[in-house]
Amino acid sequence: MHLDVVDLRAFYYRTPLGRRAKTALQDALRDLWPRVKDETVAGFGFPAPMLRPFLAEARRVICLMPGQQGVMPWPPEGPNISVLADETAWPLPSGFVDRLVIGHGLETCEQPGALLDEIWRVLAPGGRVVFVLPNRSGIWARRDGTPFGYGRPYSFGQIDAELRRHRFSSERHAAALYFPPSHRQFVLRTAPAWERLGQRVGVSRLAGAILVEAAKQVYVLPRNGARESARRPFEILEGLTKPVKPVTGRA
Repeated sequence: MHLDVVDLRAFYYRTPLGRRAKTALQDALRDLWPRVKDETVAGFGFPAPMLRPFLAEARRVICLMPGQQGVMPWPPEGPNISVLADETAWPLPSGFVDRLVIGHGLETCEQPGALLDEIWRVLAPGGRVVFVLPNRSGIWARRDGTPFGYGRPYSFGQIDAELRRHRFSSERHAAALYFPPSHRQFVLRTAPAWERLGQRVGVSRLAGAILVEAAKQVYVLPRNGARESARRPFEILEGLTKPVKPVTGRA
């Protein structure tokens, strides 16, 4: 089930709870990616709130939003970099993206396998993707007053297994939204303290959102014909030794 872009924008930009959530997600993502200088950063779903920290640093930023959800111009203060896209056919060349953020994209997708294949296609060799997903065991997934109460919530084990089936390897796990999804002033004032405590204690099952960083795997064909993954490209002449001059006898 897709949320409408109007509802997503209203939550993140017009409600105090949404603004707190936006800050917590930005901080968690920035901890995973402290530097993106000279890289192409893209996002899919409703990634705009999470992409903002990269606008001033990345070489380029692209914000893709699915047709079932709708699109909004973004950012409001500069040239538009937001694009309406089909869920499984993005207007990007293969291997184009260095860093990719999937926010409110996978859990609501009608064809998650096809979406993961498209993510694999657009990622550059060595590219990284972060999935921001509702936590199956968290409180936020049980409340439909926020975007994290819609779609399919995930556990770390579930998303890791899904990624392995689609040629990704999970590299790092993180979590965010440790404070309750409440509009009460006390909760909103203490939200930063909840986040600091949650990050320090590391009880990810209590978080509202999980973040999974994954790397694109490139497959090679070994001698036995079975498919194996290569973590780095092979050089054409890798492993070859220098030629040895043959020894010739006298006639």
